[in-house]
Amino acid sequence: MTAQETTQNVEKALSEIRPFLESDGGNIKLLSIEDTTVKVQLEGACSGCSVNQMTLKNGVEATIKKYAPHIQEVINVE
Repeated sequence: MTAQETTQNVEKALSEIRPFLESDGGNIKLLSIEDTTVKVQLEGACSGCSVNQMTLKNGVEATIKKYAPHIQEVINVE
């Protein structure tokens, strides 16, 4: 998978997740992809939410891995 394909697939995954985050007053932005790590920024209500790490691992990371299986980790950069 090329870097461009990886970026497109990660953006597809984020598009799938975004409506759920928006319904809670939040959002997510892709910052970068470095090897097998995706860096995102949780915004709005999601940035201060007490369950954002659970959302990040169970929702965001799982969905990204569905579209880009070689991704091993998703981290939130505040």
